[in-house]
Amino acid sequence: MHADAVALLSGWTPTSPAAAEARDRTLDLLAAGPVVMTREHSAGHLTASALVLDATGTRVLLCLHGKIHRWVQLGGHCEAGDRTLAGAALREATEESGIAGLRVDPVPIDVDVHRVRCGDDSAHHDVRFAVLAPTDAVERVSAESTALGWFPPGELPQPLATATARLVGPALAALDRAAFEPPRPTD
Repeated sequence: MHADAVALLSGWTPTSPAAAEARDRTLDLLAAGPVVMTREHSAGHLTASALVLDATGTRVLLCLHGKIHRWVQLGGHCEAGDRTLAGAALREATEESGIAGLRVDPVPIDVDVHRVRCGDDSAHHDVRFAVLAPTDAVERVSAESTALGWFPPGELPQPLATATARLVGPALAALDRAAFEPPRPTD
């Protein structure tokens, strides 16, 4: 997965100046090797998240995070079984939303670096993707969130995590590209 992250971010065209700076910082972090894909790397590690769009692109799914008490996109830590960052984002979105049949655009829509308390004071280098829900999607709250909600892109709830709103434009652009990968079979 480390090689996937390096190749993906090296060839990615950032969607904003903030994303460009975060991408460069993340590529610098990736120079430390595969250990940065795990939360054991105390200087920081990669995470993957997803802004889930409904099938029409008129609503986004956010979760009220149980620890930070803000509305955020779905996502989290990479796991040993993840082969790609897009796959990790898709897995996290599926686990946290309870929705089967999600599809992921393999091109990131954003990269963000932010401080967190992950055991030690650390940084998440979060690579973010657009994910498309099927037309019959029914969400189910997971143990990591207090609530899930569908919101029109121009009417996001408060309190909202700092960089979540900037995901909407690039996610809608991904929907227009129609580059979403088909769902993967479950084990």
